[in-house]
Amino acid sequence: MPRGGPNASCLDRLLETDRLEYLDRDSDGDDNLEAMKRSVVRALDWTGEVFGNHERFAKIALDEVADVPDPKILELGAGHGALSRKLLDWHPSAHVTVTDIEPASVAAMAATDLGSHPRAEVRELDATDLDAADGEFALAVFALSFHHLAPDAAVQVIAEGTRAADTLLIIDLPRPPAPLHLLRLASMLPLAPVIPFVHDGVISSLRAYSPSALRALAAHAGPSIDIELRGGLFSPQVAVLRRR
Repeated sequence: MPRGGPNASCLDRLLETDRLEYLDRDSDGDDNLEAMKRSVVRALDWTGEVFGNHERFAKIALDEVADVPDPKILELGAGHGALSRKLLDWHPSAHVTVTDIEPASVAAMAATDLGSHPRAEVRELDATDLDAADGEFALAVFALSFHHLAPDAAVQVIAEGTRAADTLLIIDLPRPPAPLHLLRLASMLPLAPVIPFVHDGVISSLRAYSPSALRALAAHAGPSIDIELRGGLFSPQVAVLRRR
């Protein structure tokens, strides 16, 4: 399925790629690649702090569990752990399981205050195959990482996330209409060969899912899964998914 959805235009279908971001590549002992991956993670953390995304995403997540006492929250693809840290700071009784599939990211987060926090657990976890009981969590949140997934893996994350949690919250990059998308890419491309964060940003933009694509993925994950979409275009795209 095209990233622009089943009815994507011809131009929109051209504006996607299977090329891997640095974050998606196996460093396999390559210290240079590992350094680039860590620089991208640091840049994501920095931009999230500067532009207020950590706080904005934490508020969105906590609104979903506002009526749940002592909620258990699962963060998927946490990367740097800043969102989980906000959730723990802002909710005095929330228990947060902070996960990522990348061992280096897990080790880096475990070495911070998250690793010793009494209401946090940091662990390696594949979002497509959750080691969790049905309904174990009140909320699973996947922020700015969903676009890394190919459609078949994305479907599996939706199926697993809505099984293991009462609510699956996906916050990701918007996919603008093709003409605006071209302008955005043109502004980024000159810096992509020299700045790892911009390189990954270009690929992320090409791999972002449109609202119609998210609806199609949810429908394929299960007929009992409802999806509510918010935001998009110039703000982060928010999808709230639940099983009926």
